[in-house]
Amino acid sequence: RDTIEAFASSITNALAFSAILEVMGVGDEKASVLSATFVWLIKDGVGMLGRILFAWFNGTGLDSNLKMWRFYADILNDLATSIDLIAPFFKHLLLPITCLSNLSRSIVGVAGGSTRAALTQHQAIAHNMGDVSAKDGSQETLVNLLALLVNIFLLHTIKRDRLLVWFLYFVLTTLHLYANYRAIRTLQLRTFNWNRFVLLCQYYFQHGEIQTIKYINRHEPILKEVQQSIRSYVGIQLNENHVQSIDINQFIKNHFSILYNQYLKCF
Repeated sequence: RDTIEAFASSITNALAFSAILEVMGVGDEKASVLSATFVWLIKDGVGMLGRILFAWFNGTGLDSNLKMWRFYADILNDLATSIDLIAPFFKHLLLPITCLSNLSRSIVGVAGGSTRAALTQHQAIAHNMGDVSAKDGSQETLVNLLALLVNIFLLHTIKRDRLLVWFLYFVLTTLHLYANYRAIRTLQLRTFNWNRFVLLCQYYFQHGEIQTIKYINRHEPILKEVQQSIRSYVGIQLNENHVQSIDINQFIKNHFSILYNQYLKCF
């Protein structure tokens, strides 16, 4: 699945890059080199700024919600590709279009790179993170090399056939997202994040049993994080009288209101 995902993504990125070069005037004698350089520098600057801001606002959630951000990264990558592909139809908006697509790719770079590091750590069950990372990189390089050969033939064949380009884009994007979703669903993470914790508690309150790692990961929401406000009290001393005075129903209602209704059904 990772191989299919990387192969499809490489081909769509090549189509997008070809569209951007066309808009910038590659092969056109009237095109201005200075103007193209200016656009390229501005879009790179926007991308750098996007990386900094995204890491600032969302850096702490990349470890706990790596499945969600991994999938979001691929969605944003495909969105950036689609933005690049529409650039030839709006040549007068080249600068904002390239800035927007590069901003999306900058988020993809941060989210994808960070979640890849977390996934590599998860897969290195023999504490061989370097070995796993090297083999994963080699596999991706091989896939990209094969995609490169296909791209050379493909770009020469389709040339400027817009209909064929968009047909390939939709087919490959669908394949890319499906392969990515299936790959994420196969992950068996053994640590808690909020979604997995809520899912485990819901099942326990309903059935009085602790579910397996496979079940929790298979049913974990990927596209969103469950919203639940929790009040935390750190460093509070509870003596025996305090413990006896705690109303467990009220405690769960106050701290885990999202699970309270399920809890009442069991007791």
